[in-house]
Amino acid sequence: MVLTATTLQEVRRGRQRIAQWAGRGAQPRRVAQPHGVAALMERVWDYPRPPAVVPCDRSVRVVLSGIELANSARALRVLETSHPPTIYVPPEDVRSDLLTPAAVRPTWCEFKGAARYLDAVVDGRRVESVAWTFGDPSPGYETLRNHVAFYPGRVDEAWLGDERITAQAGDFYGGWISADLVGPFKGAPGTLGW
Repeated sequence: MVLTATTLQEVRRGRQRIAQWAGRGAQPRRVAQPHGVAALMERVWDYPRPPAVVPCDRSVRVVLSGIELANSARALRVLETSHPPTIYVPPEDVRSDLLTPAAVRPTWCEFKGAARYLDAVVDGRRVESVAWTFGDPSPGYETLRNHVAFYPGRVDEAWLGDERITAQAGDFYGGWISADLVGPFKGAPGTLGW
C-alpha cells in the first residue's frame, strides 16, 4: 500500500473516531476463555450513534461457491449501537469481475447516504444483492467510498481471521457476529424498533 497524504489523513481521522468512540464510554471488557487466555469482548450497546468507522484488526475473507469474492487485511468496521459490526472491504481487495450492479433500487442510510447493491455471479450461480457500496457517501463517511460490504448470510463463508462468523439476523442488516461480541443484536423479528 502506498501511503499518500490522503491516506495519512484518513488514518488520522480513523484514530480520532476511535478516540471519540472510546470517549463516549465504550469500554471493551475481558472475559475468561479456555486455557486461561483473556479475550477482549465488545458490547454492541456501547457502540456509538452515529456510527464510527474504524480499521478492522483481522483479515477478512468472503467465499461463494468455493471462490473468494474478497480477501483483505485493510477492511474497515462500522460500529453502530445495537448492531454487530459491518465490514467494508476496499475495492482493490474485491473480485469486481464477479460482481454486477443489482436490479434493485438504492436505499438511503441516514448517516452514510445512498447505497447501491451488487449481485454476485460465480460459475453460473447468481446471488442477488449479496453486497452494497456507497459511491458518494455522506460527509464524515468518505473513507467508505466504493468499499464493498457483504451480507454474510448471503455468501457461503465469511471469515474474520481464522474465525467463521455468524450473520446478523434478518434480511436487511449486514452485521458480522464474531465470538468476541456481546448482544443482544438488532435485526431479529421484534427488534427493528430498537
